Amino acid sequence: MTNLFDMEAVSAADILFGWNHTPRLVAVEMTETEAILHQLSADGTRTSWREPFTPWLLTTQPYSDIDAQWERLEGGGYCWMAKFRSWTEYQSARLRLRDMHVDVLAYGSPERQFLMLSGYTLFKEMSFDDVHRMQVDIETAGLNPQDPANRVLLIVLHDNRGWSEVLDDIDEAQMLRRFVQLMRERDPDVIEGHNLYGFDLPYLIERARRHGISLAVGRSGQLMTIGSERNLPIGAINRPYRPVYIPGRHVVDTYFAVQRYDWAKGDLQSYGLKEVARAYGIADEERVLIDRADLREQWQSNPERVRQYALQDAQETARLAEIVLPTEFYQTQMVPDTYQHVATAGSGEKINAIFVRAYLHAGYAIPRPQPARDFPGGYTEVRRTGVIPRVVKADVESLYPSIMLVHRIAPASDKLGVFLPALEELTRRRLEAKAELRRATDPRQRAYWDGIQGSFKVLINSFYGYLGANFPFNDFDAAQRVTEEGRKIAMQLVDALERTGSKVIEVDTDGVYFQPPEGVEGQEAEEAYVQQIAETLPVGIRLSFDGRYRAMISVKTKNYALLDYEGNWTYKGASLRSRADEPYGRQFIAEVLQKLVEGDRDGIAQLYRETILRILNGDVPIEELARRERVTEKTFTSENKRKAAEAVRGVSVGDYVNLYQRADGSLGMMEDYAGDEDREHYANKLYRFALRLREAIGDDFDLLFPRPEQVIRKQQQPSLF
Repeated sequence: MTNLFDMEAVSAADILFGWNHTPRLVAVEMTETEAILHQLSADGTRTSWREPFTPWLLTTQPYSDIDAQWERLEGGGYCWMAKFRSWTEYQSARLRLRDMHVDVLAYGSPERQFLMLSGYTLFKEMSFDDVHRMQVDIETAGLNPQDPANRVLLIVLHDNRGWSEVLDDIDEAQMLRRFVQLMRERDPDVIEGHNLYGFDLPYLIERARRHGISLAVGRSGQLMTIGSERNLPIGAINRPYRPVYIPGRHVVDTYFAVQRYDWAKGDLQSYGLKEVARAYGIADEERVLIDRADLREQWQSNPERVRQYALQDAQETARLAEIVLPTEFYQTQMVPDTYQHVATAGSGEKINAIFVRAYLHAGYAIPRPQPARDFPGGYTEVRRTGVIPRVVKADVESLYPSIMLVHRIAPASDKLGVFLPALEELTRRRLEAKAELRRATDPRQRAYWDGIQGSFKVLINSFYGYLGANFPFNDFDAAQRVTEEGRKIAMQLVDALERTGSKVIEVDTDGVYFQPPEGVEGQEAEEAYVQQIAETLPVGIRLSFDGRYRAMISVKTKNYALLDYEGNWTYKGASLRSRADEPYGRQFIAEVLQKLVEGDRDGIAQLYRETILRILNGDVPIEELARRERVTEKTFTSENKRKAAEAVRGVSVGDYVNLYQRADGSLGMMEDYAGDEDREHYANKLYRFALRLREAIGDDFDLLFPRPEQVIRKQQQPSLF
């Protein structure tokens, strides 16, 4: 691979962070022909200036009937850049090229276009709390803003400068005008809220429209608007949503951010603000809780209680943002895009933007993506199931990125050689940030360095996935070589463990769970043993001690439960813990796992029988049987959701409901419960919950978990089956 960059002139740091080192930019605001840059100095002084903005797109050849300035880039692929006099001309050309079925590389965000060509990025030399963050929360008389009676009852504004205000004017129009006034006066850089996109801001927009009020809260007085539908990547799934834009400010929704944050961990059962705040230990000790159905009555009888409830919502949102958003904030220092876009973009899209920026800065063309093809994945194997005591986890740190660096694996189309220098620089900086984190004692410094290293980690771990995805610099041969080397190392690791007396339980690209040999007792000895194994691995591959557990219950690949020495459980995989499970099922599995570890198989059988009888006798509260679901557009359009659609008729999209199955097979909402649950259904489902543990239970499964009808016969009760 030829490196055409003069690395003296363009360093790896410039590839990552852009070559324009202007610090403390908090926003870029776009007009037809200009970019307005906003800077916040350390003493709080704000400065703004304008720079020319030239919209652009790339094609594989010039088109004479497109009115643009055409420039030839070096290399092949998207090698012609069309530049336009205004954003309107760019949009017209984009539509024209689409009608002509022309293959283009184009970005619909003017902010991204400007930042890519200018070399600026936002937030350089700033920490997460340096920007002015404002939280917004509203309470309303109903859920449909188009209903004249469903006015906004109050608006809470709260920021990270110690200020807050609750707007609750009896005149809704006056309250909305005051909202605009305060937004302009306080001039926040970032607007945060929980379900901002799905509820609060669209609701305000609709109520303002009814009153003929312009929500001109943009930095230069522009309107707040709702964008077209986009997809939000959350792990392996894409979720449709409609963003809300406030020009010159970043609108970030903690409801989406916490889902992305929790995707790999899977710790949360619900993403509602109250549930998340409790789970993360950030809830107010004197938290006011009001059921949505009671809110209007509470507002009439005890408005001060509702004010406190809403203010606590905003305060918890601020604390939640400090947990789930720093990674995206610090990535915005590298990625040529707005914080709002970075917070909702996939990680592959982020590093692609970094690569494209570097190539365009060098005057070089962007390659076309390779067509997709299958290739073998990583080595994943479960070698033992059941209950295994005394377990250690060893983590292969960033295995695939390490393989790429050790073996110099990069896309064949990376003619400028930016891929590996960028990966090396990210890796070096992350190691430095982790060292600073270990040394730091001040909480603010620890939060800063943890956010920095986390932002690097996410990007580092995206380089392999980028190779095998639909991006310009993809390379399926390179991706396949990475997985081949990964399988070799994983098997080498397993061999080293087993040769020294360990019993491997599960191995994958993240690391290995194993039971250490006899005589390796206690954390100090376990850490020394892992270091001994690490020395057998190839140079550049780092193995680290990543935890010790009293027991592991292994079910199948990536489905297990871990019990630490303090008595805390961690669940991995939907077999053992799923947000879609009813509470009684989750509780049942948790109790079975505890008894498994204790060796109490008689207790497991008794628990199962008693739970089935409680269900059939109607002794299980409906709160434990009902399942919490979010009403979405698909609820009303999917044939599979037909019964749910009938049950939630009249409920607004975005709301949560608790549904249970009635004896006639229909679904009902929990608040309409009339002692009519389908007990046979829930007894059978308990058996299906138990089936998830078949591999862990082993040969005794059928003895411990007979089918429900067998339990009934044994009890000599009339069968419902």
